[in-house]
Amino acid sequence: MNIKGESAPVTRLNTIAEIVSYAGVAPFVLCLLGVAMLPGYGERELAQRIAISYGAVVLAFVGAVHWGLALAGQIAWSPLRIAGAVVPALLGVTATLLGGQRGLALLVVGFGLFWLYEHRSVGAELPAAYLSLRRNLSLVVCALLAFTMILSDSAGLV
Repeated sequence: MNIKGESAPVTRLNTIAEIVSYAGVAPFVLCLLGVAMLPGYGERELAQRIAISYGAVVLAFVGAVHWGLALAGQIAWSPLRIAGAVVPALLGVTATLLGGQRGLALLVVGFGLFWLYEHRSVGAELPAAYLSLRRNLSLVVCALLAFTMILSDSAGLV
């Protein structure tokens, strides 16, 4: 992918953007710790609900990045691309409505499927540095949400 006005492909992401991207994992870590360590059931449930809500927003955001790239003419429009941009938000809403361990599980599946879509369907049109960042973040987010789901069970949360 070339940025308009430049002839060379993007080989390195903006350092601040990378830092902010990795810092975006912190709420998932805090929610995991909340589910594991907060003393009251209501507090643990709130931490779980925040993890689901935050995960839903982040999942919608990654789809929105593709929507923006398609609008800017950086990736080609197709029914698959439109679905790839819209389905993450729908999965996020569904996860929020389901709540609990089912909602967390759906988010893990959603992030995993989006990673597969991104790498298999549009990977050739995206910078390697972006794909590397997305791979790292997807792996960490899926792991943290899965651990939150596991700890939710042992914390007595549905």
